[in-house]
Amino acid sequence: MKVAIVTYESNGAYPDYNALNEDIVLGNILRELGIDFGLEIWSDNSVDWKQYSHLLIKSPWDYFDRYVEFLDWCQKIKELGLKVFNNIDTIIWNSDKRYLLEIYEKGFHIVPTQFINRGASPDLIDYFLKFGTDQLVIKPTVSGGSKNTLKLNERNWKEQQDQIDSLLQSEDYMVQPFINEISDPGEYSYLFFNAEFSHAVLKSPKKGEFRVQHFFGGNVTTVNPSQEELDYIQKIVDEFASQTLYARVDGIWIEGVFYLMELELIEPYLFLFTSDKAKLNYKAALRKKLGIG
Repeated sequence: MKVAIVTYESNGAYPDYNALNEDIVLGNILRELGIDFGLEIWSDNSVDWKQYSHLLIKSPWDYFDRYVEFLDWCQKIKELGLKVFNNIDTIIWNSDKRYLLEIYEKGFHIVPTQFINRGASPDLIDYFLKFGTDQLVIKPTVSGGSKNTLKLNERNWKEQQDQIDSLLQSEDYMVQPFINEISDPGEYSYLFFNAEFSHAVLKSPKKGEFRVQHFFGGNVTTVNPSQEELDYIQKIVDEFASQTLYARVDGIWIEGVFYLMELELIEPYLFLFTSDKAKLNYKAALRKKLGIG
């Protein structure tokens, strides 16, 4: 057995929380398990992937910047027949946020979402009216780290018209009403390993900001979900992520109803720094997935 930890060519654009590099954590876990491994950049064409028996997709954090290249890589890996966690079909399905429609069609609540195709020139006032809101958020359907994410106000959004038109020429976008609960209390993330709940955190933006990522000043605190909350989140995981090594369910609670924002199955940060239990749960899941006694 030889395992590749799949990462990206870091340029500092997507820094780790609390300076904890989870690639290194994963490497330490594999070392403790006595498993030979290598750290490989997915886009490095010199890598001989056939030398590995398993690939652990951990942090290809630039996949959305090089999406066509990434999909080509996924197809190449699929043709090699390697064991991949999470599996390549799941990775591809999860790479475009149109998957949210499929989840919605299964009866789960999502933050209300409309999609705009690349090259379109919509009048965004229609979306303010449709959602009954005075604030919108638009972002690419293939994205991460709040890349090219804009918060628009009904009163002055036309001041950003040129920027919006430029963005829509390059890729597909999604439009959502801005939800106040994203600012207060924040966005919840529930972490599952082998489809079993491990731990949860609350990500809260700094005052005056709407993006919860730590590199925008967001704060992370651990939370203890109620059994009722977990029962609902578990249904999402069972339906769409039952075979995954890792899954992160992101969303908000409004009057006791959970609205899914993202189901992260590609390269989510796992918040392992929040507790020793989190790391132990991850280690146990890896042991089981890799078939180690």
